[in-house]
Amino acid sequence: MSLNALDGPRIKQLSNAGAPYETIRLDKLTPVIGAEISGVDLGRPIARPQMEEIHRALAENLVIFFRDQQMTQEQHLDFGRQFGPLHLHPAAPHEPGHPELMIIKADANSVRANGEGWHSDVSCDEEPPMGSILYIKECPPNGGDTLFASMYAAYEALSDRMKAYLEGLTALHDGEPVYRGMFAKDGVADKANYPRAEHPVIRTHP
Repeated sequence: MSLNALDGPRIKQLSNAGAPYETIRLDKLTPVIGAEISGVDLGRPIARPQMEEIHRALAENLVIFFRDQQMTQEQHLDFGRQFGPLHLHPAAPHEPGHPELMIIKADANSVRANGEGWHSDVSCDEEPPMGSILYIKECPPNGGDTLFASMYAAYEALSDRMKAYLEGLTALHDGEPVYRGMFAKDGVADKANYPRAEHPVIRTHP
């Protein structure tokens, strides 16, 4: 499930960044990205003060993890709506009756696995989603890892000369070569056109 970028942490201003959390427990997983949140049951309604701290934790840590959660599809969607309108994937198969939910699965007979290359979800949209919520139901004991990278850290690692070179450049994000035929085996017909959009190579978080 992807989240529309028109609302949510992407545009929140954090006046209390770095302050202690009062309604959740947060354990940072690395110095630059990722944190685990406990003390939250995503299968129940979340009080506003706790939801505000979850928003802040996402903005400060970029990726947040909730372990051992039990959610129905409706609860999954309700949690996503706490961050803004939900985004519809332009090509992937969805769960019947829930177009906002994309099912990801693979086994020993799968010819490919989702997300094998580094990417940002649906960056070919004019307004890409601000994030995605992955609810893992079953995973192998070894492998199957989902990796995340901080673009803040990647930018800071660039030389000043490279930063100056990239400033003001744009890149064309074209969904055509990625999505054309990709989901045919899942019964999703190819469309006449897939999204494409031009975005700044260097984008500052608002």
